[in-house]
Amino acid sequence: MSDSQVATASEPPEFFRLAGHPLRWRLLGELGRSDRTVRELCGLVDEPQNLVSYHLGKLRRAHLVSGRRSSADGRDTYYRADLGHVAGQLTATGAALHPALALVTQARALRDAGSVRVLFLCSGNSARSQMAEALTNEWSGGVVEARSAGLRPKPLHPHAVRVMRELYGIDIAGQRSKHLDVFDRQPFDEVISLCDLVREACPELPGRPEPVHWSMADPSAGHEEDNASAYRAFQQTAAELGTRVGFLLTALANRRTAA
Repeated sequence: MSDSQVATASEPPEFFRLAGHPLRWRLLGELGRSDRTVRELCGLVDEPQNLVSYHLGKLRRAHLVSGRRSSADGRDTYYRADLGHVAGQLTATGAALHPALALVTQARALRDAGSVRVLFLCSGNSARSQMAEALTNEWSGGVVEARSAGLRPKPLHPHAVRVMRELYGIDIAGQRSKHLDVFDRQPFDEVISLCDLVREACPELPGRPEPVHWSMADPSAGHEEDNASAYRAFQQTAAELGTRVGFLLTALANRRTAA
């Protein structure tokens, strides 16, 4: 091996150099908990907007963070951490130092974590929140009690029923849309909004759980005349929800067993 090859092999992986910066590490941590706007991130890390935007740009170019225009206010962008990509980079970083340090991501058993209640919200409670509710209940084996609601409930979308059956083997045909008022006196450990409109208008709920936001487009919007395109949007939404719910269940298990 040449001297130049030795030098290259001994350099830290790109993820280590990027995420190791204190501010970028804090930004990743905040975005791992909830999707945020730049303005919110500035308040959380107590740094000016130009600095936060600069470091977000670096994280975006490395595909560790992505952004989506708010459907409530098009002037805002919600940023999210790509936890799947981060997990892969962490594994590769450990293996680069020594093969024995390759990380294996595995959720702790939720049955040891105690009962947890989660409420998912979107504007119509017709697709996104219904799918998230079903995935959480199914994958937690019922230990996590998930519910869903909306501010302006609409009938359950047939594409949501179809995609959940085809992608995950879960039948949600019997689920019904509900207004948020149904749960206004019930405490929840987690309240997660999946719609930018709901995030802006959601009232405070009992127990005051720390709000979490997953900025996700409405899969039924803009596809009225193209059924195939509409269904692809539902497939993408269901796949993203599967990733997010998987990380949510791991976080809930870790949080409860550490308490």
